[in-house]
Amino acid sequence: MMDDRLSKTLKVITGQDLGGDAQGRCEIKEAGKSDVDLLDAYSRAVIHVAEAVGPAVVGISIGKEIGEEAFTKTGAGSGVVIAPDGYILTNDHVVHQADQLTATLADGSKLHAALVGTDPGTDLALIRAVASNLPYATLGDSSLLRVGQLVIAIGNPFGFQSTVSTGVVSALGRALRSPQGRLIENIVQHTAPLNPGNSGGPLVDSRGRVVGVNTAIIAIAQGIAFSIPSNTAKWVVSQILSHGRVRRAYLGIAARQRSLNRRLVRFYKLAKEEAVEVISVDPQGPAGRAGMKEGDFILAVNDQAVTSVDDLHRFLAEGFIGKMVTMSVFRGQDKFQLEVIPGEASPNG
Repeated sequence: MMDDRLSKTLKVITGQDLGGDAQGRCEIKEAGKSDVDLLDAYSRAVIHVAEAVGPAVVGISIGKEIGEEAFTKTGAGSGVVIAPDGYILTNDHVVHQADQLTATLADGSKLHAALVGTDPGTDLALIRAVASNLPYATLGDSSLLRVGQLVIAIGNPFGFQSTVSTGVVSALGRALRSPQGRLIENIVQHTAPLNPGNSGGPLVDSRGRVVGVNTAIIAIAQGIAFSIPSNTAKWVVSQILSHGRVRRAYLGIAARQRSLNRRLVRFYKLAKEEAVEVISVDPQGPAGRAGMKEGDFILAVNDQAVTSVDDLHRFLAEGFIGKMVTMSVFRGQDKFQLEVIPGEASPNG
């Protein structure tokens, strides 16, 4: 059971407690008339976000032990404070195998930090700085993102503290492999310029809500960057705070969100027009042993509609590990059911 303090922290992070004591929360405040007269709407939006969320963005320094109580700096990245009692969201690859973590606030002050939990499967990690009453940012609803929407990235590229860049959401539902080769799904692609050191920093909408965690760039391309959606981050953080690790059911498939043929939707009188398409199957995994094949469409789990990969992850959380679930599946034009017993994925993958 979680204590009251941890339960309150979890509610703040997951957006269940947006009322009450809001001390420290980074929010946008209405600009004065003089600002409105001088700046266009685009500039005002970016400035307000930078001023509101910037104090919650930290630089993360990674140290490796080289001797007794001696460390050397081996890397750096970014993070965002998501609760006033020091919880910081960042990338797994930023803090991977670190012996020492230091968080540098926007005002230059440095705080010792410790790893709380990590999830290589989504390239997310949660660390905690030794502090309280810190300015923090709110995790927004990434399902509301739309292609073309303004987004702002804040981070520390090449160590330049609190650097702001802007762009738009250029695509949704992308898939990307983590540095360990794992497939990360439902990625947000955007055009806000990123550089080494931006990893782990927030992607923010014009309301100042964190809608993604910046994770990667394609070095040979221009204007292509990727972020883990905030809804995925909420789930990962809640798992880490509740269990100390992410407990994830294992099906042995890779999948993506796809629209269904409208004729099939009408013929079978489906409530949703989207499902999860299976793009590869491990024949020795739980789904493969149950008969699932590449190209199948997963419509529902235990009669609950599945329209996205995030839906599938939520329905196949720890409550289903080792328990039989019934999956409604399309194959070609046929609709049928498969009974699958998910296993628990390795904590490292």
